Amino acid sequence: MSERMERYREMVENALPYALPQPEGCAKVLCEAMRYSLLAGGKRLRPCLTLAAAESVGADLTEALPYACAMEMVHTYSLIHDDLPAMDNDTLRRWRPTNHVVYGEAMAILAGDGLLSHAFAHINRCALEHPEHARAHLRAMKAVTDAAGAEGMVAGQSVDVYCEKHGCAEEDKKKLLDYIHRNKTAAMIRGALLAGAELGNPSDAVRAAFSEYGEKLGIAFQVADDILDACSTSESMGKTVGKDAQEGKLTYVSLYGVEESKKRLAELTEAAKHAIEPVDADGFFRDLAQQMLIRTH
Repeated sequence: MSERMERYREMVENALPYALPQPEGCAKVLCEAMRYSLLAGGKRLRPCLTLAAAESVGADLTEALPYACAMEMVHTYSLIHDDLPAMDNDTLRRWRPTNHVVYGEAMAILAGDGLLSHAFAHINRCALEHPEHARAHLRAMKAVTDAAGAEGMVAGQSVDVYCEKHGCAEEDKKKLLDYIHRNKTAAMIRGALLAGAELGNPSDAVRAAFSEYGEKLGIAFQVADDILDACSTSESMGKTVGKDAQEGKLTYVSLYGVEESKKRLAELTEAAKHAIEPVDADGFFRDLAQQMLIRTH
């Protein structure tokens, strides 16, 4: 991890405990369940991307930090729900038992609900504190909502679940796989970048560069995940591996095999680097894409 990414990650880790509802204002067990998953560590990729994009366009990082925290709340809520028995039925996440294993299914659902709703309350408070930047905040909020909702992450997850439970026609698999990865994973990575960039009132060209970079980086990230699920270990990944194949999930590896997936990962990485080049003065985003190519967890 670069020094710049480490700086962003430290900012996020320091801010998250205070961004959450405090115990005196929230039901105790709900508060504990939300904190259990949100403060469990992880790469913090999405919030770091928000801060990186904001800084690159000259936005104030103190205004961007609530959006970074909100992106991590939304991401964590999705993981809690994704791990539930009705979804992927996973028992390990970030090297420890999943939320529903510790708190039960009902409380895990509520913890996810709490994180999602609180994410938007958190950025709304930030926007109200900066009425002079109201339009920029509205655009940043839209980037978060578009990424998380029924035309973004939830849409991708719904198709993923449907295909797993009901199957899909052979001739539709490539199209559906692209839809799942573009929405389930790439939408949030793209949204994280755009949320930060919008706070700096970017030009259409800058917005388009971050959008294209985020989409290509996001799909590459998921392709890498598919490869690691097939080739890595639970100890290395901090979550159960091999479940994609066991559950018959539609993945790049199941459709194309490991070697072809690695080729696609390299192509997507190059496309991401090319897309961001016009606004990547110091090569930070190029190097980040390259790191995603060789990541081990």
